Amino acid sequence: MRADLHNHSCLSPCASLEMSPRRLVIEASRKGITILALTDHNSTKNCPAFEKLCYEAKIVPIFGLEACTREEVHILCLFTDLDAAMNFGDHCYRLLPPIPHNPEQLGDQVVVNEDEEILEEVGYYLGSALDLGVDEIGPLVESAGGMVIPAHIDRPAFSMISQLGFVVDGPWAALECIRIPPAYPTGSYPLITGSDAHYVEHIGRRSFELAVRTQEEKTPDKPDERLAWLKACLGSHK
Repeated sequence: MRADLHNHSCLSPCASLEMSPRRLVIEASRKGITILALTDHNSTKNCPAFEKLCYEAKIVPIFGLEACTREEVHILCLFTDLDAAMNFGDHCYRLLPPIPHNPEQLGDQVVVNEDEEILEEVGYYLGSALDLGVDEIGPLVESAGGMVIPAHIDRPAFSMISQLGFVVDGPWAALECIRIPPAYPTGSYPLITGSDAHYVEHIGRRSFELAVRTQEEKTPDKPDERLAWLKACLGSHK
């Protein structure tokens, strides 16, 4: 199964306005991706449209966001249940500094439906750091029914290595790297890649083959069972 657990939409201020959930799903399907996550910066507001489009395309949706911690480390917070993801997204919005967003200077932050119609423009700037530390985010996400993956740990900005100098121990389901193996110690954590797509041409550029027992294996229907299954599959990437 081809998977990609790091993608942005037009909700992220640094992403292209062309990156609607519809465009993301269409391009991912065309590239053979069957498990796809939407992870906008500090928000899950485009996940409802994403869910509908994924099911139409027979893609397994993973809902989430890319949190920016107090230390400015990016962490993927992933859920298999839409309601849990939306509740967590609402919580993160309350942890943002109340900086009014200026789209002319910082880019658009639009919530859209499955037909690419704009429903809302988010008021606070989503690229800010949350009032939440690296050591706090893992337990918080797990208690909300999700899992956590530090993003692009080997990137020279907004990563564990760039901000802290090392990989912090935590309840990480995996570590996302730009290159495998990365040039840094990663302990025994599973390693994956992710596209971190902000533009249409980025979709699928660093997707990965999820380790499953057989190619005929199906993903569980129930969200909690699906989360456990996904964690188990990621655990094989060592």
